Amino acid sequence: MSDLSEQQKINDAAGTTLAQPEGTSLAEWMNTRIARYETRKYDWDALKFQADFDPKFRRAQMRYVGTGGTGVEKDANTVPSEHFTFSTMVIPAGHEGPPHLHTDVEEVFFLIRGKLKVVIEKDGERFETIMTDRDLISVPPGVYREEINIGDEDALMCVMLGAQKPIKPTYPADHPLAKIKR
Repeated sequence: MSDLSEQQKINDAAGTTLAQPEGTSLAEWMNTRIARYETRKYDWDALKFQADFDPKFRRAQMRYVGTGGTGVEKDANTVPSEHFTFSTMVIPAGHEGPPHLHTDVEEVFFLIRGKLKVVIEKDGERFETIMTDRDLISVPPGVYREEINIGDEDALMCVMLGAQKPIKPTYPADHPLAKIKR
């Protein structure tokens, strides 16, 4: 496919790094955009300052895309981030993620396994819910969120931070879906 998609044109105009670097093959470029589980490790130090304050805040992050909102400035072992970050997080039984908010992005929690009580608070109003395996919650910017492991085992979840709605995808010109108008 030699034509630039609408998204690629927007990315190029914005000067982002999603475009294939000049002089690299597709394989070389795509290999920089793969984060394999076997090359990841849990970072128990990313939020150590919280655990040093109170051990109940001890938890670990495993980064895949970007460095997330934990304060880790750089991780060369991640796929570069443009518009979102993606990681997994372990919250040991009885531990919690303290109340916090992000002013600029929504945050999505997808619980792979475990049992979390999620507390949401905004303008003095409070909402609580229990999440179990394969449940998801999306928390808007400017809203406090807190995750408390109320289960008997480590909770494992995916965490994604991001902004904006993506443009609808396009299809190769020779694909039948390219002719369908939406």
